Amino acid sequence: MKEKKGEEVIKIEVSQEEPDIKDEEKQPENETEAKEKPLAKMTKPELLEKLEELQEESKKNFDLYLRSQADMENIKKRNQKDKEDWIRYSNETLIKEMLPVIDNLEKAISHSQNENSFDALKEGVKLTLKGFMDTLTKSGLGEVKAQGEPFDPRYHQAVSQQEDNTVEEGIILEELQKGYTLNERLIRPAMVVVSKGKPDNVSGHD
Repeated sequence: MKEKKGEEVIKIEVSQEEPDIKDEEKQPENETEAKEKPLAKMTKPELLEKLEELQEESKKNFDLYLRSQADMENIKKRNQKDKEDWIRYSNETLIKEMLPVIDNLEKAISHSQNENSFDALKEGVKLTLKGFMDTLTKSGLGEVKAQGEPFDPRYHQAVSQQEDNTVEEGIILEELQKGYTLNERLIRPAMVVVSKGKPDNVSGHD
């Protein structure tokens, strides 16, 4: 019987200690709840502590804002410089390709000093024109077809009409000035003379 009483006492003592363990486990939750307490329910020390936290957070955010503004300003300056450089040197490739044309002109002038100056000058001009056109063709320049083609107002500009009994009406007889396209877009129409067809006063018999 005594042993049973002893066991009961131990059980009672354990059961009395359980509320203390539960209270200790709840303590962190109470601290969290205190931190999330509404401002209206905070004490003065708690409000001061909260204010310091907000001031520190505000300072960090302001520093981040200043850094982002500085980064944006640097990006704008860099983009502006890149744009200016692109405009300044956008024709660099074309100009470099035109240098051989200048070389051919200089050679033509130099060779024109000898006895066969006319032939040398003529050949030099031909080479220069070919080099010039080859360079512009690489950059997207194209010629508008005109001679012998049907008149097309999208690409041709008629200067005059001419009667011709050997050519159908509306066919281009002569090209007065070449037309050009840039990457298939018209930049100058060809100036042409267009056939009117057979003369009206032509009779078959006397």
